[in-house]
Amino acid sequence: MNASAFSLAGYRGRGPILLSGGLHAIILAIALQNQNPQSWPWALLAMSVVSFFAWIGNTRRYRAIHDLPTSHIASAAQGYVELFGVGRLLDGSTVRSPVSLRACCWYHYTVEEQDSNNKWSTVEENTSIDHFLLVDATGACVISPDGAEVVSSHRKQWKESGRRYTEWLLLPEGPVYAIGEFTTHSGNVLSAADENFDVSALITEWKNTPQMLLQRFDADRDGKISLEEWGQARLAAIGEVRKRHHEQFGAQTEGVHLLRKPRDRRLFLLANEMPDNLGRRYRIWAWVHLIAFLGLGSWGLLLLGLR
Repeated sequence: MNASAFSLAGYRGRGPILLSGGLHAIILAIALQNQNPQSWPWALLAMSVVSFFAWIGNTRRYRAIHDLPTSHIASAAQGYVELFGVGRLLDGSTVRSPVSLRACCWYHYTVEEQDSNNKWSTVEENTSIDHFLLVDATGACVISPDGAEVVSSHRKQWKESGRRYTEWLLLPEGPVYAIGEFTTHSGNVLSAADENFDVSALITEWKNTPQMLLQRFDADRDGKISLEEWGQARLAAIGEVRKRHHEQFGAQTEGVHLLRKPRDRRLFLLANEMPDNLGRRYRIWAWVHLIAFLGLGSWGLLLLGLR
């Protein structure tokens, strides 16, 4: 089996470094820098604990992919579903990666700078939450990617003007595999709960860019957002969300299908590859971490017992 079968390098979202063993390398590097033999049992036990949680995480994802049958959009039941199709931009969408300016359905990028010790540190990072379409042979579903774990093989990295840029993309007309909460709304009307969900997501996005938030809503220019100014920000967010909903759903006369982050904290996953391949990688990593959990833990306990 080639090395790519074991890689989750394109993974973005919660816990990618945990799932593929990256934390082990960090713990190992700390132990090597410490140069104290007494620290090795604890390093091994720490890696064993990490493997335990990574085993659980990979198993959870494998079971979700393996156990859910793929639904057709037109006949999908309301609730937790698995979909597979191609990604497409909504009419009038202008989503582009800010670093490469490439049109895409979804992006995540990081910008890093190198310090005097030749270490790279992140100075800018952002993830798109704009809606896009997943289309299969039976219909189309709007994807709200906010809060999703995304696995993308479309990764590009380059250096320019002393900075290192890395981006991950989901491209139009490319495959899209999705697990999430599926809902259908009659006509062009979205519920108050849906509106509140999107308003909260938009305000969270604004909070991640505090300078923009202050520039836009700090009316008295005192460097902070008062309660009254937060009220104005929420009104602006409501207006923007309603505008987006009108642009995205206003022309629809039939039901609008929407896939989003489940409200019960179940897995919300997007990927640009076949589910069988993705599930196989999670299963392999689950076995790797189970073996590492048992092996590293036993080794660490043995070293402690020999003291």
